[in-house]
Amino acid sequence: MVQKLNRLKVAQKLKSENFQVFTPREFMGIFHIKKNTASVFIKRNLRSGLFIKLRNGFYMLADSNPSHYLIANKLYQPSYISLEKALSHYGIIPETTYTITSITTKPTREFVTPSGAFSYQHIKKSAFTGYEPKKIEGTTILFAEPEKALADYLYFVDLKKISLNNRLDLKSINKDRLLQYAKLFKRPNILKLITKLYALQRKSAKIY
Repeated sequence: MVQKLNRLKVAQKLKSENFQVFTPREFMGIFHIKKNTASVFIKRNLRSGLFIKLRNGFYMLADSNPSHYLIANKLYQPSYISLEKALSHYGIIPETTYTITSITTKPTREFVTPSGAFSYQHIKKSAFTGYEPKKIEGTTILFAEPEKALADYLYFVDLKKISLNNRLDLKSINKDRLLQYAKLFKRPNILKLITKLYALQRKSAKIY
């Protein structure tokens, strides 16, 4: 049965159906094969170089170049891109970040893969909102709104798990929406921190 799967045709079909990153279950569904057949083929073609293992149960075509955002969304679900990576994307922090940072309702995890590092921070389900499908690098992925990315970030600052960046640019932020998202965490110190940040921003604007 395994021999009936042609490597070239497998690669072409995965690409045509946009499964650059896939799980064994998805592989079984695409090719209508049993679990053992899929497992043997995947293992064999990890050795042949057709596939690359990202983490247990997640693989990609070696000659494909999937978006890191797509990999992040797929690698640990449910999740959406947020925190420093989203803040950098929106220009809220000036630094370029190389680790893809995401929010999840699952336990906090980090995966170092052949395609890069992917970090996931846990929040409660009631605060798991404020994200939307966004097309980036030709791929539609789940991405935090600017205000939610900042609210998520300030939540972890308040928990002392992240150091506050002193170069936050709030010009593009809708303050009312930011406060709305911040209240989901039910931590008064986050609201105090937002007030302080806006006071500092106004002071800096007066200086220049």
